[in-house]
Amino acid sequence: MSKETKKKPRAKDMRKTLLRIWRYLSGFKGLLTLIFLMVFISVVFGLLGPYLVGRAIDDYIRTKESEGLLTLIVVLLVVYVIYALSSWLQNYWMIGVAQKAVYEMRSDLFSKLHKLPIAYYNKRQHGEIMSRLTNDIDNVSSTLNSSFIQLSSSLLTFVGMLSLMLWLSPILTLATLIIVPLMFVGMRWITKRTGKYFKEQQKNLGDLNGFIEETFSGQKIVKTFSQEQRVIEQFIVKSERLKASGYWAQTYTGFIPKLMNLLNNFSFAVIAGVGGVLAINQLVTIGVIVTFSEYARQFTRPLNDLANQFNTFLSAIAGAERVFEVLDEAEEEQDEGQAIELTNVRGEIEFDHVWFGYEKGNNVLSDIQFHVEPGQTVALVGPTGAGKSTIIQLISRFYDYDQGKLFIDGYHIKDIKRQSLRHFMGFVLQDTFLFHGTIRENIRYGKLDATDEEVERAAMLANAHMFIMKLPKQYDTILDHDGNGISQGQKQLLSIARAILLDPAILILDEATSSIDTITEIKIQEALYRLMAGRTNIVIAHRLNTVLNADIILVLDDGHIIEQGTHDSLLQQRGFYYGLYNSQFSQ
Repeated sequence: MSKETKKKPRAKDMRKTLLRIWRYLSGFKGLLTLIFLMVFISVVFGLLGPYLVGRAIDDYIRTKESEGLLTLIVVLLVVYVIYALSSWLQNYWMIGVAQKAVYEMRSDLFSKLHKLPIAYYNKRQHGEIMSRLTNDIDNVSSTLNSSFIQLSSSLLTFVGMLSLMLWLSPILTLATLIIVPLMFVGMRWITKRTGKYFKEQQKNLGDLNGFIEETFSGQKIVKTFSQEQRVIEQFIVKSERLKASGYWAQTYTGFIPKLMNLLNNFSFAVIAGVGGVLAINQLVTIGVIVTFSEYARQFTRPLNDLANQFNTFLSAIAGAERVFEVLDEAEEEQDEGQAIELTNVRGEIEFDHVWFGYEKGNNVLSDIQFHVEPGQTVALVGPTGAGKSTIIQLISRFYDYDQGKLFIDGYHIKDIKRQSLRHFMGFVLQDTFLFHGTIRENIRYGKLDATDEEVERAAMLANAHMFIMKLPKQYDTILDHDGNGISQGQKQLLSIARAILLDPAILILDEATSSIDTITEIKIQEALYRLMAGRTNIVIAHRLNTVLNADIILVLDDGHIIEQGTHDSLLQQRGFYYGLYNSQFSQ
């Protein structure tokens, strides 16, 4: 077993977690009051049944009074009908409350995920995040549906039953209570072990889900590099961890009913022996012994339920904590109080001695300084890891720089509302993402109020209209997840159509033709030229033939701008760019 498994992961703050769960339930105080009233009624009438059976034996069966017995039987039927109805109502209402509370919790979590910075997603597996939104929320849901009522009912039943037993016969009650210390010791030993395994089980489940999601997303890479066996082995290791934690959690939990049955039989034997002696000495009646036998049989049930539900409760607390961990994550920084809405962006960009690092003390960009006039095209070139994509991240404010200043149209970028800034920016990336839905919906994604005619005109300008019209349902063709079913080049054309429809003032192109065949590249280049006309363009390029006509070429290396100028001026300098160019076009 790993060191991690040997630790004792417990709820960090169970009281705080319970209070936070209560906030979701507190909006239903009226209905919860009715639920607890039904719980109380069901407990009272559930305890009344065995008592009436004992009275029937002592008052009517022994004396052979059939008329009174018939009346008592009718009363018993009414008692059990009320018991069944109150039990059904409490469960029906509690399911409604639980589902509404969990709906709010799930909505809060989903909303929170859209407020988190990009950095949060870059550091975590998507499947692990999904596990919190599905498995952990479902865990809380199932516990609220059943355990919440059972815990309350079991506690009331235990208190009520103990009170009735003391009233009927203190001596028999003391004899019955012999099992309580034994049960307490046994339950303490079991629950002490189950809590850590339920927490470990939830963690391992999230880890496994993250690995599965990552593997399926990268299935082509797995097969390309023939890593199927290695991936299977990794899955087995993670699955074994989940199996081990789940095995021990369920194994220790399985001890509970066995222990309760043993103690229940032991209690029954004690009552039979002690009750028989008391009955011979006329200290109790036969009816009392029968009532006690029924109560003793049920005496361990509320304790058993409390123990079982406590384990489920611990598992739900573990899941709720994982949900609240996400809700407590720092959100993307709020816009400044005086942040402005941009109304007409010209596309002027200025970096003024900007420094930035994803981790403190480890700069990715150092003293970046350049100026782009509206309508100019600036190309970012350099080796992998030079900082090209990071500059794009700063312009779009997915990250905020550490030092210096960045201006858009003369406004300090931190004085502009993020949503307003991004509204005037369009992206055509190397890895195009398309959502499940129709082609029309995917093109319209950046401008939801666009008409069908505008969508089709954008597709024509992007050179996408022709291939769309050849599809079975044309613009109403439904794409699978991430556009599976069409080629990479066609995905890029749809991405360009989406950007054309948005008509952004600033366009970001991140190696948009890197994985495209020559014929498709020509179509994409034609579409890009149309798209780039009349706007400011930031182009990341590894293939220098795509940036020969750029107004400014920035050459980056290790986070520094080491050269800048036009293509011709940089060649004349015979520096780093000159070497890059010759390495690509030496023949």
